[in-house]
Amino acid sequence: MSDSVQGDNTEFWLRGPVKGIPSLLQPAAHALLQSKKELKIYTENLPSDLLWKKPEGRASIGFHIRHITGVLDRMMTYAKGKALTEEQFKYLRSEGERNGSLSADDLCNLFGDQVEKMLRYFEGISEDELKEIRTVGRKKLPSTVLGLLFHAAEHSQRHVGQLLVTVSWLQSLQK
Repeated sequence: MSDSVQGDNTEFWLRGPVKGIPSLLQPAAHALLQSKKELKIYTENLPSDLLWKKPEGRASIGFHIRHITGVLDRMMTYAKGKALTEEQFKYLRSEGERNGSLSADDLCNLFGDQVEKMLRYFEGISEDELKEIRTVGRKKLPSTVLGLLFHAAEHSQRHVGQLLVTVSWLQSLQK
């Protein structure tokens, strides 16, 4: 569905509408697809020993990828008007924990799978539903379906930017 032009360097927001996605969600779809593509690029050939390093106590590359994967899942849950499950809370608590069995490629694929789930969810949403009020977390903070879905996309872009800086810095230290 998403990256039909693998070798295309054009950013997703300049490729036109994503088929099947409502117009109000096009910016979120573009941002998610861009995040998916950039994660693959930035972590390509990443030495496995760098994946969980925390430079100067900052978040690891592995954390960033696991976190944005979890954020998409959690924001979609809230957008559907549901509460988080114990499994989602367990994932949230473990986002920064080193998982030696998962490579950067594995983590990127998990994120890519979550992006695809999110895009399939986008396809079934009406403009009226986007305006519906939803609450977030135990404190039941107010948002809307559109606000939650936009936040998921924007938050992913922010972490991909942070990840790029971390990757660049860690790789420069190895030279």
